[in-house]
Amino acid sequence: MLVYLSQILGFTLIAFLVSFAVYPLYIQQLHRWKAGKSIREDTATGEKAEIFNQLHAYKAWTPTMWWWLFLLIMWLMIGASVILQKLGWITNSLRNQQETYIILFGFFSMGLIGLIDDILNIKQVWKVKWLNMRAKLIGLFIFSAAISYWFYVRLGIDYINLRPIAWKVSLWRGFPILTFFATIVIVNAINITDWLDWLAWGLNISVLSVFLIAALLNGTFIAATVISIIIAILGAFLFFNIKPAKVFMWDSGAFALWGIIASMLYLLNMRTGIFIPFLVLFLLFMIEILSSWLQMGRKKVFHKKLFTIAPLHHRLEYRWQAEYTIVMRLRLIQTVLMVIAILGLLIQNALD
Repeated sequence: MLVYLSQILGFTLIAFLVSFAVYPLYIQQLHRWKAGKSIREDTATGEKAEIFNQLHAYKAWTPTMWWWLFLLIMWLMIGASVILQKLGWITNSLRNQQETYIILFGFFSMGLIGLIDDILNIKQVWKVKWLNMRAKLIGLFIFSAAISYWFYVRLGIDYINLRPIAWKVSLWRGFPILTFFATIVIVNAINITDWLDWLAWGLNISVLSVFLIAALLNGTFIAATVISIIIAILGAFLFFNIKPAKVFMWDSGAFALWGIIASMLYLLNMRTGIFIPFLVLFLLFMIEILSSWLQMGRKKVFHKKLFTIAPLHHRLEYRWQAEYTIVMRLRLIQTVLMVIAILGLLIQNALD
């Protein structure tokens, strides 16, 4: 186990140092490319996003396309691991069919959807200047179906582990249906929990940290290494995303993160009871996405808004709460939820 832990620590440290060193140069290059995202002009239901523009107009054209650097560093770590394994310096590379193929697929495939959306916005393509909701859903459906197929058909998983409430609950053919829709909800939840500097990063890193602990507890060390690398890259990103942000995550980063988080959720489900702790971790995201769904539903049916602006964090912002105050309060709540989830995992592990 010490060998694996030293490998995780080594890759994590290298990923952080490389990220921290490269970020300033990358941000300068994004400025040269004029790779800044425009503020959205319309809501998801077609109305003018006037309130949103008033709150966030100053963020227009802040450099984005962060996923390119994320992608580059991740490929660098994977390539380095393959070389080090061939040299006999480490026991396992980051390429592993049982642990990392599917989570890396979730990362790269979902990130591709967000990347296309960011490029269209930067280049001001089409009237809406981004991928419309239908195009995004098509991409999400395809990649979500592929993830569900992998677990159900390739790995033969047809159950969810509901410890400590229950043990393995077999869903048979309902498992791919559940994971298909769960992936779509998860990816969309993080996508809307954004636009406040440091918010998405803080909430995401808490989820990834719990997943890292769960992976270490059940011996999924190669997947744990990948998650630890991502946490390291996010840690370096934090320095440059604190208000006022010098670079944004945007859709490419958000989609990629929740693609890998959804895949990791199903992977950990194979070995440990992660669904209940994840529901605790996901509480804020569920409130965010529900507030958005309720807003859209009321406007579609009654042609009236339920909230002045949605999702929740924009509503708080509209009520004249400072952006930094909202972020810190939500992150404080998420920290409490993270501690509860970790305690649940430790209790489960002690009872084994």
